Amino acid sequence: MTKAASKILYLYVKGGPPPEHSFPRIAARAELHVLALMPVPEPARASCTSIVDAPGAPRGEELVEFVAQHAKAIGADAIITLSEFGVLLVAHVADRLGLAGAGPNLVRARDKRLMRETWRRKGVPIPDFRRVESEVDLSEALAELTPPVLLKPAWGAGSVAQLVLNDQSDVPAAWAEVAEALKLGSQVGMNELYAQDTDGDLLVEEIFSGTTDGWYPEPGHGDYVSVEGIVANGVYHPLCITARLPAIPPFTEVASTAPCTLPEHLQRRIEDVSRDAVDALQLDTCGTHTEIKLGADGSLTLIETGARFGGVMITREIEEVFGIDPIAMLVDQLLGREVFYPAQMLTTAGRAAASVAVIPTNAAGTPWRTRPFWRPNDVDWASIVSPGTKVEEIPAFSMPVGEEVPSYDPSGGSRNWLGLFVVTAPDARRLHEDCNAILDGLEAALNAVDCDE
Repeated sequence: MTKAASKILYLYVKGGPPPEHSFPRIAARAELHVLALMPVPEPARASCTSIVDAPGAPRGEELVEFVAQHAKAIGADAIITLSEFGVLLVAHVADRLGLAGAGPNLVRARDKRLMRETWRRKGVPIPDFRRVESEVDLSEALAELTPPVLLKPAWGAGSVAQLVLNDQSDVPAAWAEVAEALKLGSQVGMNELYAQDTDGDLLVEEIFSGTTDGWYPEPGHGDYVSVEGIVANGVYHPLCITARLPAIPPFTEVASTAPCTLPEHLQRRIEDVSRDAVDALQLDTCGTHTEIKLGADGSLTLIETGARFGGVMITREIEEVFGIDPIAMLVDQLLGREVFYPAQMLTTAGRAAASVAVIPTNAAGTPWRTRPFWRPNDVDWASIVSPGTKVEEIPAFSMPVGEEVPSYDPSGGSRNWLGLFVVTAPDARRLHEDCNAILDGLEAALNAVDCDE
């Protein structure tokens, strides 16, 4: 399809796929106008019809009005963001302007407390949880719940500020650590744009004991998956499942992979549960990313649903593996065009792709013993991965070249990322092996680069 005369406004803030990936796909469907609350990387600027930089823009309702006025000034036919931290704001702007959007219930997909309360009323399977607003609340909740429990921010993303508590003695240190982790996350722009003063909004929940026994035919997979989809005018369309490598304790994600190698009948069960979860939130039009934990005896438990596509390069994985472009589909939907959705969630594919977030641990979670300098371009990747596998660094998610690698921070979540890589392989088996080879081999490879220099 050639670019139409339609105009779309993109609110650019931290989070979501990098603009180098998303902007060309949006610009292929409409004139792309960007309101940037942080600097747009140079490689992405060529796709934009206009860019207005607004680093000092207000927050909350004032920002809704600010964005709405800009959208009206350019004659925007739709407004979009792919960032977790901006979706609620954009939903309010779309509602104010009468444009297609996620609707007034999107807050249920941002505030994890409301999300779980909604799911509990609808009978969607979730772990037991409590709202937490003080250290006393945390202590009382720990007495009521079955440990271990997970303390997490209600508006967070990227596994930042998530801590595991085993007994009452953990409470004082955990309470102090979560506050510091939220402060550090805020300093790098990982905070909610519309809802104000959210750092005090926390919850604590029982940790569902996940397992891959009885699910995967082979070992080495993470015990949770995510279903990527689109809600179009209130109708949920699941697109596919992306699987995971095992998370690094406490819950730092290191790799999303596609296709999922679960047997199809199990994927269909997951599809049904994701539909129950998304339908319960009563969203209108948006991307969705629903995380589900795999349990013993075929049980499933919801982790969360985001009213946006999965982060890192999940949309790129879907393109590589299944040949569909979720970003373009959502743009067309927001612009009122006809979109053809799969009749059922896609489960099989010819190739395989992954987003691999390298952190300073190996695949088993053992922290690196050394602190080499970050020089991925000088690494001999062919000595790490198998023939036919390609490794592409995504600069938007990588630390500066030449800097010393920091130590692993268990409460840092995605702040631990040294670099993100898209890995493509001829099949899912080789992809899985090569993702682990990267996580296990990069420390030595970087040290070899240092020795050569």
